[in-house]
Amino acid sequence: MKKQITITLILLIATAFITVVYFKNLNPPGTRTNRIMNVIPDDAVLIFEFNNDQGFYDIFTNNKLLIALTGKQEVGELDTLRRALLLNPTLQRFFTGQNMYVSVHPSKINTTDLLLTISAADGFEPAAINDLDKQPNNGLLVTPLRTSNGGRGFNIFIAALKKRFYVISNAEHTYSGSFSKELVDQSAVYKNKKGKTSFVLLPEQQNANSLANLYVNYSQLTPLFNQLFENRNTDIFKNFRLLAGLATLSLNYKTDALMFNGSTTLQLNGPVSYLNLFATQQPVVNHLKDIFPSTTAYSADFSVSNQRKFGADLAKWYVTAGFKKEKEDLFNKVASETGINLQNDFNNLLGNEFAIVTTRYFEKFAIISVTDGSRLKLLMTNISKMTDENKGQIIYDKIPFFLLGDSFGIFKHPYFLIMDNYLILANSSNELASYYDSYINRKFLSKNDQYNQFDNLLAVRSNVAFFLNFKNAEPIFKRDLKPDIYNVFTTNIPGWSDFYAASWQFTAADKNFYTNFCMRLNTDTTVARN
Repeated sequence: MKKQITITLILLIATAFITVVYFKNLNPPGTRTNRIMNVIPDDAVLIFEFNNDQGFYDIFTNNKLLIALTGKQEVGELDTLRRALLLNPTLQRFFTGQNMYVSVHPSKINTTDLLLTISAADGFEPAAINDLDKQPNNGLLVTPLRTSNGGRGFNIFIAALKKRFYVISNAEHTYSGSFSKELVDQSAVYKNKKGKTSFVLLPEQQNANSLANLYVNYSQLTPLFNQLFENRNTDIFKNFRLLAGLATLSLNYKTDALMFNGSTTLQLNGPVSYLNLFATQQPVVNHLKDIFPSTTAYSADFSVSNQRKFGADLAKWYVTAGFKKEKEDLFNKVASETGINLQNDFNNLLGNEFAIVTTRYFEKFAIISVTDGSRLKLLMTNISKMTDENKGQIIYDKIPFFLLGDSFGIFKHPYFLIMDNYLILANSSNELASYYDSYINRKFLSKNDQYNQFDNLLAVRSNVAFFLNFKNAEPIFKRDLKPDIYNVFTTNIPGWSDFYAASWQFTAADKNFYTNFCMRLNTDTTVARN
């Protein structure tokens, strides 16, 4: 009996020892991801994460999708960099299989810069980087780098590129590098603030099974847009850029389309944007896109399942935004002059969808679904100067803004047209006539085969859907983008003009958004790998 007790005690001690040693050395993927993400400066707009493994590169070798998105020269530079450093015999075994993080940062010189961040496997010594230029004929020259805060790193001249690549060592075997010394200096002095969440990470199992991940900080999109657009007032994805939220998306591989899906988490301590109002609705099947004109450059489609709740939430948003008094004064004036409760009556007639559409000719339309066009006509007659039975101009200021929210503030005294169960708004009678022609003659995007192929990749239900048609948007890009950025857009072959369209969809889920992003090549753009 004593012998059995002794053996049992020995086994228990051994088990305890193994358990302690195991958990002491355990380094879960999520822990490492969090550690690496914390050294990336929080002005990063996007972070693309993938595994530095030959299998990942094989998938995208000669794939025109990636070359069109990133640019032939940029892809070539990154590939040369990978071969010169990560595949160098001295370094390869320490970095192969590690996750690479490529982050996009706005620059002070009207462009964007990339920062590459990766951790090294145990046993790696930074001195190995110093020894690279001792290897014969590798085209590398390594000199010491002193960062602005006194930190040390490596200045690596790559002869094949005739460019310098700057590398610094962060804590715990993590290394960051960039062709921009300014960005490396910024990374060297960056200290992650405890308790501040710049990005939301994927669950460990999902991360392990994902081919690649994309992290988005919506609050940093405006600085990025400021680098790209000469017109700071561009309304392209305006509400999207004002959202206080973080997206965590996984790549779904297709040869002809870039597709990510995942979640957008709203920041509870951040400002409440217009889009927050749709996070508490139920997903709705999108129909308005079927009557968008064929000239649509970009659009924003909003969908609600409960119009009453939307109206109540919108009223609270106006209080927070400081518009309560102006709104009350307007509706009180309408009530005293017409005898109608405009907000209540309009909400009773509002359908499930309302959208803003901008065309390649700079026209802007609001397309609003209603439950009864005939009853709406009676309501609109009270607040408008009618030009015929179904058309007129609203005489009160900012009515669309206070009925439907921020996106509709561009319509001050709009002209309107009621057709079937749709209310169309425009800022001029000519624009209204243009949409009428599209509607009557069925000149819609949905009549185009390429659009339908793109639309088949999108979610059927959503609460907010942004759409951009690259060809139709070109005149707007020419007007609003900075000249050098527009030149890249139009001249790179392959390039952005090889894409047909892009879409970003929010679908309400647990007071946040399930998120789909899709960007598809033109059908006449050849993809090298099928």
